[in-house]
Amino acid sequence: MSVDNSDGTEEPGWEVDPEDEQGVAVLAALARQLKTWRESAGMRAAEFGAAIQYGEDLVRKVEAGKRIPRPEYLDRADEVLNAGGKTSAMKVDLEQVRYPKKIRDLAKMEARAVELGAYGSHNIHGLLQTEDYARALFDMAQPPQSPEQVERGVGARLARQSIFERSPGPALSFVQEEVTLRRTIGGTMVLRGQLERLLELGGLRNVTIQVMPTICADHAGMGGRIQVLKFGDGTAVGRSDGVFNGRPVSEHKQLQILELRYGMIRAQALSPRESRAFIEKLLGET
Repeated sequence: MSVDNSDGTEEPGWEVDPEDEQGVAVLAALARQLKTWRESAGMRAAEFGAAIQYGEDLVRKVEAGKRIPRPEYLDRADEVLNAGGKTSAMKVDLEQVRYPKKIRDLAKMEARAVELGAYGSHNIHGLLQTEDYARALFDMAQPPQSPEQVERGVGARLARQSIFERSPGPALSFVQEEVTLRRTIGGTMVLRGQLERLLELGGLRNVTIQVMPTICADHAGMGGRIQVLKFGDGTAVGRSDGVFNGRPVSEHKQLQILELRYGMIRAQALSPRESRAFIEKLLGET
């Protein structure tokens, strides 16, 4: 999104989910601190907003705990208030509420995982998506989302991709249906960028990407998406559209069913080497 001007016509930031108790509490504490520092500096809301190049209305919403400010808001506030880095340091707390709770919980699990296996049948898996591809998906959501909601969703999805920067990295395995590599989400150039991203990630030593060709008649993934996360303490959690009503499961017998299906899917898909050649061929044709 574009940066807000002092006239307040645009309001970068996000609204906190009122059902996210932790997020509401963190944001309320942050709001009180910002308001206290502004008042201690002897600045009115309108004056402060003009100084940091944001509208007065946004300043008041932030200080009321109704709006989650973007990181650059805190950086500018720190400079104007001569806070010596104290305001900018609040970005660490801001990260706790910046994205919806369910996304934060998923990101925490992915950050703990030592192994991840995922099968996707409609879209490229979120961890593999480019920014443009993710934005195109959020743009086509029904009912339509506001530009703010779209940007928040894109930001949350990209933030999860820090999993590729972990050292040592977890073992990551993905199987994508052929159709997900052909559907021009966002247009041809977006698809090209997405295919290039798959080739890039597939070249990492801890990442395996396979393609399930449409011509495959024996298919264990007809029930829909599957994802299994395994953790260092021996526990695991899995989820599938086709079983257990789509809810997360962690019992051994339930996980066995998901792992069996995912294992069969991997065996029926093209090998990693064949899949890379397939993606390269698609890229050349796109």
